[in-house]
Amino acid sequence: MDRFGGLQVGMEILEQLAKEIVIPDLNGSESLKFLKIDYVKYNFSNIKINAFSFPNTSLAFVPGVGIRALSNHGTANISTNWDVKAPLFQDSGAADLFLSGIYFTGIIVFTRNDFGHPALELQDCHVQVSHARVSFSGGLSVLYNSFAEPMEKPILKNLNEMLCPIAISQVEEFNVNISALEVLTKIDNYTVLDCSLISPPEVTENHLDFHLKGAFYPLESLVDPPFTPAPFELPESRDSMLYIGVSEYFFKSASFAHFVSGALGTVLSTREISNYFNQNAQGIGSVLSKIAEIYILSQPFMLQIMATGPPVVNLHPNNFSLELPAAVIMLTQPENSTIQPIVSMDFVASTSVGLAILGQKLICSLSLNRFRLSLPENSPRDIKVVRFENILSSILHFGVLPLANTKLQQGFPLPNPYNISFVNSDIEVLEGFLLISTDVAHETSSKQQPNLHSWGHLNMVHGPRKKQPIH
Repeated sequence: MDRFGGLQVGMEILEQLAKEIVIPDLNGSESLKFLKIDYVKYNFSNIKINAFSFPNTSLAFVPGVGIRALSNHGTANISTNWDVKAPLFQDSGAADLFLSGIYFTGIIVFTRNDFGHPALELQDCHVQVSHARVSFSGGLSVLYNSFAEPMEKPILKNLNEMLCPIAISQVEEFNVNISALEVLTKIDNYTVLDCSLISPPEVTENHLDFHLKGAFYPLESLVDPPFTPAPFELPESRDSMLYIGVSEYFFKSASFAHFVSGALGTVLSTREISNYFNQNAQGIGSVLSKIAEIYILSQPFMLQIMATGPPVVNLHPNNFSLELPAAVIMLTQPENSTIQPIVSMDFVASTSVGLAILGQKLICSLSLNRFRLSLPENSPRDIKVVRFENILSSILHFGVLPLANTKLQQGFPLPNPYNISFVNSDIEVLEGFLLISTDVAHETSSKQQPNLHSWGHLNMVHGPRKKQPIH
């Protein structure tokens, strides 16, 4: 991710997180000599950050280490409850605390834990607040506001001592919550997706790079597919805020996992075929009459279509293709009888894959390029096969592909921590991988405040997982 484009988004996220920070109570004692009061004990509780601003913030990559953050001239508005006790009286109420001249510097170090989660460390933290102004309300607030200034100095002292420990504890809490997330996401009833980090994030002079596994597995067997990912490099560019490379391995593992789990198959009845053809303004009557003419069928007719091998994925510049080796079995069920196969044929369907980003998902769609049908070995190819080839091609085009595209419209989820969304996205097919170029924006919802668990509507898989080798 580019540091300049992500700065505004990062600050918006930080502001949301700051509002959730739990700040310990501030308490102390001050003498009010001008009122001849030896001491007044005070306590500020329920301290909440309502808003803050860091108008002068910069980020700098420290290669091999992390990101150095520097900010000054910051301000913050804080609300709190207060109570005071003196020898002759006690009182309580509310107060507003305005902080200005806030200076912060520190290095955010990115690491990886043993389970493939990202983790953060905050090093060389230093926070200094220069000015604090307290405004009391409730009780004898008019009196307290008249001597609020002597209390501001000890408040500043306490704040400056506790802000770095608070920041470090928030980073530790972030790591605890992130480590509670499973890195396996259930995609459907057949497969899961492993998006664990395969190595610690890499920090260069200009970029922060995350290397994710991106592998699909059958739901019941987390065994690596019998092929390995090919390395690829993202092109150098600064036009977008974020670049995501999706390797050919990602799609190959998806096709392999779905094939192994038995997901690539369907049975179409006469009624279902008719429905799909009617929806696409195609005359099912003539098609089925041709089938009946060829095979002299009067009984109910069904087609069973199943993959005979994993779909073959190929990514070349501006071309994403998918070849499906499969078999089709014509079935019938005479009255008061069991289902009987009529004929079985093999075919290969070549499709083009269309791509889009919709919301927080990568959406794919298939369109039929070409289709080749063949009888099993030792079966002569005759005119019947040629005629049926055209019929089956139409059924694939108007029946099977719409079914597949309906499932593909569910998409592949793209995690969106802290309500980050993709905007101005573009997808390009390159040799061996997809390149997604996008800007990011932070969405604030009054109905759902972002938190450390906000990774979109992902269905996490719980339970033990086998340790995967690093690719």
